[in-house]
Amino acid sequence: MKNRESAETYLKTILLLSRKLGYVRSIDVANELGVSKPSVSNAVKKLRNEGLVNMDDSRFLILTDEGQKYAKSIFERHVVIENFLTDILNVDEEIAHKDACRLEHIVSSETVDKIKEFGGEEKLDN
Repeated sequence: MKNRESAETYLKTILLLSRKLGYVRSIDVANELGVSKPSVSNAVKKLRNEGLVNMDDSRFLILTDEGQKYAKSIFERHVVIENFLTDILNVDEEIAHKDACRLEHIVSSETVDKIKEFGGEEKLDN
């Protein structure tokens, strides 16, 4: 996908919905993200072409091993950043969540590692 932030948001959403629901349909992703079903279909097509998502016979979205790894890394980045903002900087939880959603896409791995070191966080079990 051209827009990495969008791809990462879709991957993370599919991961979290699969944990919550046990399955993920395109409509679930659309509802969660507040976007149209055609937007999800377009994004899923691109993610499928990149080998990050598959669709089974029941039309459920399934992350490939590579997609799962990528989604987990984005989710970890989000959690580390959000925890840093709330626990260390005392940012309001709602603001921290919104900021983490943006920052997870642009902060380097080195910065995330330093935040984990600073906050005493270990690698999350995803």
